Amino acid sequence: MRAVLAWLTAPSPVDATDELDTLNSHLATLRASLVAPQQRLYILGRLFASSVSSVASLIPSLVGVSVPIPRKDRQLIRRMQNLLRMLAEDLLSTLDHSNVHPLTFSPQDQELTIWRSLYVLAQHLLISDLASSPAGVGIWRQLHQAYEIARRLEVTGNTPVGATSSLQKLYYSAVLLGCAQPASLTSLEVDFVAAYLDRFAELIDSNHDAAPETPAAFWIDPAQDAAAVACSRKSAPPQTPVHYFTCDRLVALIKNQLAALGAGTQPQQIELPALARTRGGRLLLQRLVTYWGEPGKRRFPRRRQSYRAVLCIGLDSLWRLFQEGDAALIETSSWMATNESPDGYAIMHISGETGDLSVGDVTAIRTESGENWQVGIVRWALSENQEHMEIGLQILATQAVPAFLPLADENGDRKHIFVLVLPKIKGLRSTELLVVPSGALENQPKDSVLVIEKNNIEVREVRRTRLDEQNSFIEVFSIESDALPD
Repeated sequence: MRAVLAWLTAPSPVDATDELDTLNSHLATLRASLVAPQQRLYILGRLFASSVSSVASLIPSLVGVSVPIPRKDRQLIRRMQNLLRMLAEDLLSTLDHSNVHPLTFSPQDQELTIWRSLYVLAQHLLISDLASSPAGVGIWRQLHQAYEIARRLEVTGNTPVGATSSLQKLYYSAVLLGCAQPASLTSLEVDFVAAYLDRFAELIDSNHDAAPETPAAFWIDPAQDAAAVACSRKSAPPQTPVHYFTCDRLVALIKNQLAALGAGTQPQQIELPALARTRGGRLLLQRLVTYWGEPGKRRFPRRRQSYRAVLCIGLDSLWRLFQEGDAALIETSSWMATNESPDGYAIMHISGETGDLSVGDVTAIRTESGENWQVGIVRWALSENQEHMEIGLQILATQAVPAFLPLADENGDRKHIFVLVLPKIKGLRSTELLVVPSGALENQPKDSVLVIEKNNIEVREVRRTRLDEQNSFIEVFSIESDALPD
């Protein structure tokens, strides 16, 4: 323990990764040492400060990393999460000890220890979300149980000395991120939502005794190792002690912020992260309105399956695939369909390179019993380790037409961009869709000339009527078109 205390007073290493293993070792030493409760609490506080400082400096390196996470980054994630898990366990055991020796721990000690427990568990969950990985086993239950202690002590609204927020705000920041379907977000979007909640998570209304009459209502079972559940999707089990909360005020704030952004207000003027100045950021805010304010039930039932499929990823590859057919020299990968519904698939990677696959990318899939390539968008991705990856696909069309749009750049020079035209679907979609690279049509008129060179050259005039999808990879527009006169 003298060595641990000496290390804590020494300057921190320049490379935070060097500190992770040392901190894990010091926590193990503290566990095995017979020290007085107050001294243990003091040393644990110092180790907490060093741990969260190191982890906070490393988390930004996970923003923008492709899925599946490279082995080196995966090892770093494992080391960070092991440290956070051990820290959470020791902090929670300290709370148990405070009940046995109440005179040793002041109410302020208890509040701060609960806050620290919530903080490291929330960071553990954030890292999983950034890495598109499932939450660690037991992490949600530990988070709920730590907050239950705060509820029992009636200190949820308190901000402990040395803390940066109330216990309630910290807890619901983690809970609301889990309600935002993080598997359907890129790491950049997860970072945006986490920063947003750091500012505004206190706007939830909690502690309802019964299910509130609002679509923005959720329930939490503290005994379960799971995130919150939307009341509109599933009712709480009868005779189960659950807690309800609503997001109506938070959703109203987002709608007001979107209106302000549309009127020209800069994000920093309304305390929004910088991403909100982009179209993608605004669309993400609109998605948060749905996730937190209007979570709907699943449209179609899923059917478990077990058959193989081939996947082609990226707009450029898809263009060549539909232009040249099976003769196209493009890279594909093999997957196993684990379930399907009328509008999509859940598939698991088997072999082949996946490239920089990410949520929002456009793909084409052909099942082993199918003849046609179906065009879809990656809606969610999960990767537990380097060798395992699952994604969810929403199918947009069962065929596509490759084309290009001749455009003029800022200097007046002509260029053309490769696009895909997705046909109408009877009974589902009454317009064609145009899939283009993200940002390619920015500052371009709504009317464009579309050129198709598959067999015979066809020239059409198209008008973009609505933006249906926008992310860092693609934009999908509804279009109306007419053949140009001879």
